[in-house]
This record gives sequence, structure tokens and C-alpha cells, in this order.
Amino acid sequence: MLSNRIVRSLVFALLGYALVACGGPPNWVTEGSGVLNQDNSKAIYGVGAIVGVKNEPLAWEAAENRARAELAKTFRAYTAYLMLDYAASTTAGNFTESTEEQNVERAVKTFTAITLNGVRPVDRYKDDETQTYYVLTKLSYEEMKEVLQQAQELDAEVREFVKKNADRVFKKLEQEEAKRSGSP
Repeated sequence: MLSNRIVRSLVFALLGYALVACGGPPNWVTEGSGVLNQDNSKAIYGVGAIVGVKNEPLAWEAAENRARAELAKTFRAYTAYLMLDYAASTTAGNFTESTEEQNVERAVKTFTAITLNGVRPVDRYKDDETQTYYVLTKLSYEEMKEVLQQAQELDAEVREFVKKNADRVFKKLEQEEAKRSGSP
């Protein structure tokens, strides 16, 4: 028969293994969309999520489409904002009673339209507790340069700006990451 000490050690080892195995979502779920340089592979990533859809294939597809949209917003997004604010005070004939009313409305519209070839899903994760589906999409830096040369949706000025500044921006990003990690 095993001693209590060995049994306790085995239980703690199994609990530790379970915690590591179920360590929560991958980092990209919480980091979100953006430009990253992982393993010397410069790329733009998009993270999409959807919750509350019981049809699993549909949920994965919707999360992937949302991830593609997040990646596309990195290039260009048009946002229009409108706020309407109305207030009125009306007093009746003897000035003893008045009626007050107000109405505030806000509308925000964001629009992105761009064709990006080479964007592909590279990872996915399902949070079983919240029933949220996450998909990570990637457009590599090299493919992005090719796409920008072929992109008809971007005007010439934006296309030239991105091509001229892409290397500089990735270099700056690497410098900032080095500062964060404490490496020289």
C-alpha cells in the first residue's frame, strides 16, 4: 500500500498537470489584433470572436470572418460619428407649470473595405465556459508587400506611404519589444 506522502505527492502532481494543461486561453486571445514579430516572422494578426452561437461550424466561420475584418481594419477604416442632443422646456400660460423634455442620440458607423489576399487562419480556441469561439488570422509581412503592390482599393498615396514606412515601423516595433523584454 502507498504511503500518505506518496499519495499526496501524486495528487498534487496530477493537479499541477491539470492546471498546466487547462492553463486558459492562448496569449493571442487577450493580446488582440495587431502587428507582431514572432519567431522572426513579421506579420499582421487579426483576432475574431463570437459567443452565443450553438451551431459550431457557423460559429467558427463567423469568428474567422471577424478576425479577417479586424486585420483589414489595421489598413484602413472610415469612422463617422454623430451625436444629436435636444432639450426643451415649455411653460404653460400662468407660468406655474412647465414641461421638460430631452433626447440624446449617438450613432457611430465604422466601414472598412479592402481585399487582402493571403490572410489565413493560423489558430483557433474555444472557451468552453463562456461558449466563445476565437480565431487568429495572419497576413505575413512579405505577402502584405505583394498585396499592397497589387491593391487597387488603396490610393497611390496610401500605397506608397505603407511601402516606404513598413520596414521602419517593424524596426521600431522590434526596438520597443526589446525594451519591454529588457534585452539590448
